[in-house]
Amino acid sequence: MTVPLDRLYHYLADCVNHDLVIYRWTPHGSRKLEDLDQLMNYPEAKWYHCPIAIFHDQEPLRYDFYSLEQIGACAKALFLRDDRQSMLTGSVLDYLSQQHFRGIACCTNHYDLTILVHSEWRSAEVDVFKQAGFVPVYYWSHAVIAQDWFRYAEHDPALMFDPAKIQQDFLVYNRSWSGTREYRLCFAEQLLAAGLEPYCNISFNPKDGDHYSTHQFVNPNFQITNYNLHNKLRPNTHDSTASADYCGEDYVTAGIEVVLETLFDDSRWHLTEKTLRPIACGRPFLLMATAGSLQYLRQYGFETFGELIDETYDQITDSRQRLQAVIVEMARIAALDPESKTQLFAAMNTIALRNQQRFFNGLHDQVINEYKNNMDQAMVVMQQYCTNKHHTVIQELL
Repeated sequence: MTVPLDRLYHYLADCVNHDLVIYRWTPHGSRKLEDLDQLMNYPEAKWYHCPIAIFHDQEPLRYDFYSLEQIGACAKALFLRDDRQSMLTGSVLDYLSQQHFRGIACCTNHYDLTILVHSEWRSAEVDVFKQAGFVPVYYWSHAVIAQDWFRYAEHDPALMFDPAKIQQDFLVYNRSWSGTREYRLCFAEQLLAAGLEPYCNISFNPKDGDHYSTHQFVNPNFQITNYNLHNKLRPNTHDSTASADYCGEDYVTAGIEVVLETLFDDSRWHLTEKTLRPIACGRPFLLMATAGSLQYLRQYGFETFGELIDETYDQITDSRQRLQAVIVEMARIAALDPESKTQLFAAMNTIALRNQQRFFNGLHDQVINEYKNNMDQAMVVMQQYCTNKHHTVIQELL
């Protein structure tokens, strides 16, 4: 399955009254420097005279993800490809390697700064990029993407709530556990330790690059001791595009989804289509994300379920304790008698349906208007720094 995100970027280009040279990663999901390329074949004059906007809006930002050597090597490869031999001097490549993404884009653009479009709040990484000559523009990219991916959910009769069809209390998608997702191994271990597996529709992938038994935990608080997870949980066979779709049967047969977000052991707010999928499908959820993420959702007009379940887990800043608090609430719900459980799911579904209405009616306009306003503010800054600085430096180095 391919994800046609270029249509999104053309749409975002048309949304604003500014001529931009847009760079994005293709294929979707790649973080390779060589996959950062122009959205279209812009006229060469535009490369130099229009602001460059790099859309890093799918994955969390990480300034130190690329070394100076990697950036310099990628810039060199691009010059060789384009037969620009004059740019292959060591001094030019050294300079470009210090410009981060700009060293891969049009390095001689007349604007001194570069627009960086991203999708995270409360981010120290955004501040780092800002100090390095980027002008950040925030928008909730996954909200726009999810409305495309899950558009049929608004009309899908298979998603109609029916308590009689609920077979398990919780739906848990747990495909990938590498990188920032390592907490999911700890979650799976704690779920089994609490005896919650019979109450869950959950699967597990023992290999995410490496086998989970060899994983070196960045946060030792998530270290596991149970390496029998793959024998206790059924295998997960989905690929990385699975989150771009939904399974009606999964949702109609579970009471609550426990969403395992990309970022958990972090301070940033960065919610993806994983959170928006149960909302689009009109289903309640517990949210395994960074502290305060439920507040983030409420700022976009969504309701959460604090009147019906314990959502204080969202306020716990210690990630290990927050994980355990979700497990405790899952255990409490699982222990309810059948009548109380049915009443709870029905009451939560009433809220979930209002969230579904908000998702399909009003969210898009709020997100796009926010994007337009943020881009307008960025352009004010860009115009203040248009001195041809980089072009001048490179000419002196040649």
